Amino acid sequence: MARTAALVLAMIVLLASFPVAAEHEVYYRFVVLGFVKDVAGQPVKGRTIEVVRDKTSFSYLAETDDRGLYVAVAQLGDESAGETLTVKVGPLSQKVTATFDAANHADDRGTRLDLEGSTFVERPAWFRSTLTRFLGERGGQ
Repeated sequence: MARTAALVLAMIVLLASFPVAAEHEVYYRFVVLGFVKDVAGQPVKGRTIEVVRDKTSFSYLAETDDRGLYVAVAQLGDESAGETLTVKVGPLSQKVTATFDAANHADDRGTRLDLEGSTFVERPAWFRSTLTRFLGERGGQ
């Protein structure tokens, strides 16, 4: 019994010594971002956004800023290409598919999903420019 406990402890120490940088790498995340606007087209500040990974029911939260912008980062690896996510804003929800090239470990992965009044509009082609602008405003952090 003591021998098993010592072996388990040794394995934990060994595993803990390896860097755990994967979650910060492009290939280990999928970003859902967008703007939330009311029916008059005005930004909605302070609205909670929940992005749920349908496969695991794990959720990622974000909140809109003064412009109605939200940025939610889900931890999805290469094997998660094609998975569905459910984006929830209050009582409204919309499914999106995590579409990306699993072999590409250089470009950020994600989509832009706006909420205009009560209508979701996915604009994946606008994802990169919106993310670049957001990161530039935050000093690249």
